[in-house]
Amino acid sequence: MAYLVLSNGMVFEGTRFGAAGDAMGELVFTTGMTGYVETLTDPSYAGQIVMQTFPLIGNYGVMREDFEGESALGGYVVREFCDAPSNFRSELSLDAYLKEKNIPGICGIDTRDVTKILREEGVMNAVICDTPPADLSALRDFRFENAVRRVSRTAPQVFEAQGDERFRITLIDYGAKRNIIRSLTKRGCRVTALPCTATAAEVLAGEPDGVMLSNGPGDPADNPFCVEQIRGFIGKVPVFGICLGHQLTALALGGKTVKLKYGHRGANQPVTDLQAGRTYISCQNHGYAVLADSLGGTGRETFRNPNDGSCEGMEYPGLDCFTVQFHPEAHGGPHDTGFLIDRFLTLCEAHRKG
Repeated sequence: MAYLVLSNGMVFEGTRFGAAGDAMGELVFTTGMTGYVETLTDPSYAGQIVMQTFPLIGNYGVMREDFEGESALGGYVVREFCDAPSNFRSELSLDAYLKEKNIPGICGIDTRDVTKILREEGVMNAVICDTPPADLSALRDFRFENAVRRVSRTAPQVFEAQGDERFRITLIDYGAKRNIIRSLTKRGCRVTALPCTATAAEVLAGEPDGVMLSNGPGDPADNPFCVEQIRGFIGKVPVFGICLGHQLTALALGGKTVKLKYGHRGANQPVTDLQAGRTYISCQNHGYAVLADSLGGTGRETFRNPNDGSCEGMEYPGLDCFTVQFHPEAHGGPHDTGFLIDRFLTLCEAHRKG
């Protein structure tokens, strides 16, 4: 027997699986019906307790080839987990994987009920434990610090282009998903991935055709160094920002960000292209959003979420820069917005020609 205790005092009884020990973190929910392997290995979930709204998780096992990065989440909550996966690609069960990565899990929870609480009250801290704590003050005060530095690579790494090399792209890793690199290399890009501690001078010294700013965890305002470095190279080289990269770019150009009530997490988030009037389905994982109005005169909003009206994309005229809140490279899909990567490479080509 185990418990999921929310910082508002609500207690849910369940059954422990995965690793032993307590897990404390911000409790968030994700609505993907598939892609739990990608969720478990997405560095953007660093320090969070992730709850799947889809009721059965683990039925196709865990495949290392599909990993997006190193698991950084703090805990895992599901309604029911399957410990006997049926899939010729499966290498280990969900339970075995969580034990391997030392991630505590809890099942048997009414995830629909918990999701409704988070939608009404907003995301909150929670703990997976064997005994509910009598004093919730430590839970309420918990904060996961230095999220980006915990998940970023610590040294540069080069990934060669598949086939003929067309472009040289620098990727700044704030917790980058591996499929960002795959999506670039298969388009003929030689990718140099730099840690989040890279300076603007180091970025420009590599003479890249373009710079991609990756996804990552946490509050964008917690990364003033990264913001300052972006300010140092933006306008000098084409820039494409995804997720946290989108938010950090806005801050670098004088914009503001805000924490959403419960965020967007899952593979079914709609985004509307404000110029074309077309709506795409996208994969997202974020708890903060850019305030488009705060960038008036500098940036133009390009995509908007039709559900809550939040900003999903910006472009910055005259700076060869555009950013999106969602994931055009999503490994688990959908792939509706993959054309944005090609749009970025078109900017790179124009920049190279001068």
